Amino acid sequence: MLRDPQTRVEFRRNASAGFSLIELLITVSIILIIAAIAIPNFLRSKLVANEASAVQNLRNITTAVAIYNETWDNGYPPALSSLGGTGTLATCDQSNLVDPVLSTAPYTKSGYVLGYAGKGGTVAVGQGCGNPGFWRYLITAAPQSKGLTGNRSFCSDSQGVIHYDYSGLPAGSESACEALTALQ
Repeated sequence: MLRDPQTRVEFRRNASAGFSLIELLITVSIILIIAAIAIPNFLRSKLVANEASAVQNLRNITTAVAIYNETWDNGYPPALSSLGGTGTLATCDQSNLVDPVLSTAPYTKSGYVLGYAGKGGTVAVGQGCGNPGFWRYLITAAPQSKGLTGNRSFCSDSQGVIHYDYSGLPAGSESACEALTALQ
């Protein structure tokens, strides 16, 4: 039985109109291989970015604490919330020195939980201040979930040097913070 030439042309067009199953499987496997390479690198870069943000937040808070100490004659701030504020008029209790995200509970930013503790006893309450400040302080930044939001924890105290720890746990005291490796 002979086929006419017109039927052969239509048959060829229909056979080559789409992808074969093998071509589709190869394309999907190439995409999966690229994703397997890219996703771990993306997660690593996110961890590094979170750590860099935590260090910068500690630097900002350390600078704000020093400015608070010099400005309000109330020692170091009584709480992290004293460094924030949303009004245009800065006061001892809301000094407008840091971003409200850093000075508002739950004190988390970029996958890190920030902590602040006054140390060394309280000073005499400064004029216009609601609470007495402290002689010294300890600031900590610990990952919310070690390995997912960050690998290292960071701390700084009255000396202003930022230290880090691979345990991911916040330093419990000034001496524990100072015993850690200083950030270069």
